Amino acid sequence: MLGAVSPGYELFGHTIAPYSWISQPVSGLGLGVTGPTMNAAFIVGGLLVLVGTLATARAWWRRGGLGRTAVVLMVLSGVGMIVCGAFTLESMMLHLSGFLLAVPLPAVGFVLAGLAVRLESPTLGLIGIGGGAASLVLFAIFMGIFDATGAGGNVGVAGLVQRALILVTLATLSALAVGVARIGAPTRTRVTADLQGV
Repeated sequence: MLGAVSPGYELFGHTIAPYSWISQPVSGLGLGVTGPTMNAAFIVGGLLVLVGTLATARAWWRRGGLGRTAVVLMVLSGVGMIVCGAFTLESMMLHLSGFLLAVPLPAVGFVLAGLAVRLESPTLGLIGIGGGAASLVLFAIFMGIFDATGAGGNVGVAGLVQRALILVTLATLSALAVGVARIGAPTRTRVTADLQGV
């Protein structure tokens, strides 16, 4: 919605207009007239993701080392979103750090989460492993095709790829949080298997 109303933005003295959701990264909406709304959405969304993930922390923690590492990495998604909202593209390194916290590190956590629950819930395991792998692939594609100059001229599809990446990441995180809450505490068989693997 913000992409549809954004007339463009100014970055480091350069005017980038019009805004294109196909070529431009989502972060461009954090500048210009859409800036306050987009940055608030980053922060509020990050807080919701953070609270929602932390609410499932005990369930992951009970699933041994894989589950513990997974939830720590997944929590970073909310932290990264908050950082992206607090620091716009004008604070490039901090904003990029937020993006790295929000996407690729949680994606590794998704894979570990999938491995942690695969015996109890093969479907949830597949969602974690598949969603994590898809997020990492989309991240690699985005990093490979994104060109700031080209995006500034509304050339390429990096913005579209980034939106697909964000969608897959948040959908996978949501599915894992809801799924682990539904399957409850780990079974005795799973706990025994974890202990034998230590």
